Amino acid sequence: MKPRDIVNGKNSLWIFGYGSLVWKPDFAYKKRKVGYIKGYKRRFWHGDDFHRGDKEKPGRVVTLVEDQEASTWGVAYEVPESHIEESLQYLNTREVMLGGYTTKMVEFVPKEKSHGPLLALVYIATSDNPIYLGPASDVEIAAQISISSGKTGHNIEYLLRLAEFMRLCCPEVEDGHLFSIEAAVLKNFPRGEITPSAKTSL
Repeated sequence: MKPRDIVNGKNSLWIFGYGSLVWKPDFAYKKRKVGYIKGYKRRFWHGDDFHRGDKEKPGRVVTLVEDQEASTWGVAYEVPESHIEESLQYLNTREVMLGGYTTKMVEFVPKEKSHGPLLALVYIATSDNPIYLGPASDVEIAAQISISSGKTGHNIEYLLRLAEFMRLCCPEVEDGHLFSIEAAVLKNFPRGEITPSAKTSL
């Protein structure tokens, strides 16, 4: 899906984030809503050799995997028409060119019961991507995250920020995959022992 095709005929565009976009969108928006999408589970199965890792030690970041019984919580941002093209160009560089993600339109359900479902754009990395790492045990994923760092910062920071978002904004949701990996990392690196670069802005 090309940015031009997404923009056509829209007064605004909702963009759903479930990884770093929940705390660092870095594009202009007018509304922000916490909520979820159905039919996908969030997994640390995608490789990152730029933002949270490098060619030698790729980090692990989240992508979405189809699962009809699952749902994934995150944040949807409403981008006004005047900023859609600019935002998509930025995200194309961040998520597609450097991250290896592709785009898809999904139904987003806001946490606020007064709002109905919205159509939102989401970025997903699939198994045909050359830096896709695929499944591994939570302990193996935690070990890889613990030693990876990239241009944006340490992979541990990414993990802890995502876990923090879930606890603060979706306390009723139990994300077993995320919290199990977090526990495995903290078992080896208690919060007081995590390096300053990994704790930046936490």
